[in-house]
Amino acid sequence: MGQLEHFVTIGLALARQTDQTQLLEQILQSAQHISKAEGGTIYRCNGQQLEFATLINHRLDLHQGGTSGESPAQAPIPLLIDGKPNDSAVVAMAANQQQPIAIDDVYTSPLVNQQKARDFDQQMGYRTQSMLTVPLLDHQADVTGVLQLINCLDDAGLPQPFPPEVQRQVLALASLAAMVITNKQLVRDLENLFEALSRLLAQAIDEKSPYTGGHCRRVPALTMMLAEACSATTEGPLAVFQMTPADVHELSVAGWLHDCGKIATPEYVMDKATKLHGLHDNIALVAARFEIAARDIELNPQLDAASKAQQLEQLRLDLSFLRSSNIGGEFMSWELQKRVREIADRYQISIGGVTQSVLTADEVTNMCVERGTLNNEERRIINRHIEVTIDMLESLPFPKHLRNVPEYAGGHHEKMDGTGYPRGLKKEQMSVQARIMAIADIFEALTANDRPYKKAKTLSESLRILGFMAQDQHIDVDLFRVFIDKKVYLQFAEEFLGTEQIDDVDFNTIPGWQ
Repeated sequence: MGQLEHFVTIGLALARQTDQTQLLEQILQSAQHISKAEGGTIYRCNGQQLEFATLINHRLDLHQGGTSGESPAQAPIPLLIDGKPNDSAVVAMAANQQQPIAIDDVYTSPLVNQQKARDFDQQMGYRTQSMLTVPLLDHQADVTGVLQLINCLDDAGLPQPFPPEVQRQVLALASLAAMVITNKQLVRDLENLFEALSRLLAQAIDEKSPYTGGHCRRVPALTMMLAEACSATTEGPLAVFQMTPADVHELSVAGWLHDCGKIATPEYVMDKATKLHGLHDNIALVAARFEIAARDIELNPQLDAASKAQQLEQLRLDLSFLRSSNIGGEFMSWELQKRVREIADRYQISIGGVTQSVLTADEVTNMCVERGTLNNEERRIINRHIEVTIDMLESLPFPKHLRNVPEYAGGHHEKMDGTGYPRGLKKEQMSVQARIMAIADIFEALTANDRPYKKAKTLSESLRILGFMAQDQHIDVDLFRVFIDKKVYLQFAEEFLGTEQIDDVDFNTIPGWQ
């Protein structure tokens, strides 16, 4: 094999290597191969010190660090000592000078700590003779590591100085290796930056609303728990589901970005803690009107004392009913909605000579919301966050290994029967990862203890609701079974739920998982 072809082969091999430890070891082995060096060591640069990565000496049958499984005994080598360049170690000198150092005979070189070299040789029954030390420099001429080769062998297998041609080849390899290391580090840095920005955006959304703080942190955590459990499943429909480290990273990014569209959702919608909540809770304004109504009853000369007492008691009961309904924690039946409208019709008060109801038309509409605190328009606004999420994510130029992030993040409000939103997708149209996120989003919402409009549900309550959703084809029943069988719910609970929420679960009461 010619030298050019050999370098191409080495370059391809290094480019394909994803593990940093194996990459450094492969660089060392390649350098030993082209130089016929019987020994060598490679260091990684970490700040102001060189950390031992791998040592290989064929004659001594030594292999430490790297993939050997044997931890190196060598301590890190500082580049500076008392603020001055370290001139007591050749590898430190090569790094500080950013120049290769070739030594024909270690025992005669003033650059080498003679006592240390001789003690090592005497202990090992070895003769260290020639040495070539080459710094690995990135595109900014910063040192990323140092390669040191020992004893270049001639055709007879005897140590000789490193010939100029061999030195040039090793320098070329070092430049190639440094470029590969730099490129991989740049990719890692960009991925770390992107992941940090994703988490920063999630934190900003959580901080935006005091009532959903932690949601964007807990959902990705639960997503990864369930994904790991599915990946470990060896039976059933999910036995074929496996995730590589790249898949795990992609899903994690999607988890952190699953609600990024909420950055455009108005605070008055996200923070609507009660049905009459605006800049403040308007139930206080309604109560003030009731006080006026009570005054009008008391001052009404046409009512006797008994009638006044009866009407005042009914007024008190009606206000108490409105206060309770305003919380939005229970389902608002048609009969209860009818009572709200009757109250609005029953009590008319005069303010500034203008006769009006104790409840405005907008307040009646809001008080009659069936579930939660949001009226139809507000529900439309908050539901649109998923459309904004998809638009935002699809506009990003994701690299190949993150191209599924929009689909994963954008599917957590879809249902298996096609009745979800925004696209009405069915199970077979969704990835397993998107279906996992749907369960994580729902379970987190059920168990969340930071929502003012509902009490945090216990494990048994939450699992029973999920069971009905699985039975109704709203969530993936196969994933729900893994969620139960692998005790993912308990893993999440022990990390994120209050002790009062972690109750005993009677699995006979949970549909959809048997």
